[in-house]
Amino acid sequence: MTILPKTRLLALTLAGLAAATPALAHHPMGGMIPATFTQGLLSGLGHPVIGLDHLAALVGVGLVASRFARGLTLPAFWMAAMAAGIGLHLMSASLPYAEVLVALSVVAIGLAATIRTTLPYALIAVLFAAGGAVHGYALGESIIGAESTPLAAYLVGLVAVQTALTTGVAFAARSLMNGALAAPALRLAGVAVAVTGVAALALPAFA
Repeated sequence: MTILPKTRLLALTLAGLAAATPALAHHPMGGMIPATFTQGLLSGLGHPVIGLDHLAALVGVGLVASRFARGLTLPAFWMAAMAAGIGLHLMSASLPYAEVLVALSVVAIGLAATIRTTLPYALIAVLFAAGGAVHGYALGESIIGAESTPLAAYLVGLVAVQTALTTGVAFAARSLMNGALAAPALRLAGVAVAVTGVAALALPAFA
C-alpha cells in the first residue's frame, strides 16, 4: 500500500466522520419509544449501526478479537456487559459522563487495534466488558419506558446485530492477515476507530 492510497483512505475516513456525525445523537425510532415487537427489533438492529461511535466500537472489537486464537469468544464479554449496562439504566442507576465514557472506550479500543503489540487476553476482556457496559448504558436510553415485549425485541436486535458485526469484522480481518500489507491496513483501520472516538469527544464543543 503506497502513501497515496493511505492518504486517500484517511481522507475518506475523516470525510465520513464529518458526514455521519449527526447520527451520533439519533436512533431508528427518531426519539420515540418502541411500542411493538417490530419497532423494538428494528430499533435494536439499527441503533448500534447508525450511531457512529457505537459502530466504530464494534469494528474495533472485531479487529482486536481477530488477533487471538480464541478471539471469537471476546465479543461475548462485550455482549454480557452491554446487557448489564442496559439493565442499570432501566433501574435508573446514574452513570455520570456516560457519553464521554462511550467516546473514551472507542478511543481505547481503537488504540488496542492500532498498536503492534497484542495485549493479553484478560486485559482485552476487561476492556471489552467496560466498553460494553458504558455503551449498553447509553443504548438503554432509547428504551426507557417501553413495555416488556418491545424491550425484549430491542435486546434481541442489539445482540444479533452486534454479534454479526464483531464476528464478521474478525473473520474479515483474519482473512487479510496473510497478506504482506495486512498488518498496516488493519492498524490503519484501528486508527480510524480511535479517530472516531476523538471526534465523538470533540463533538459537544461544536454543538
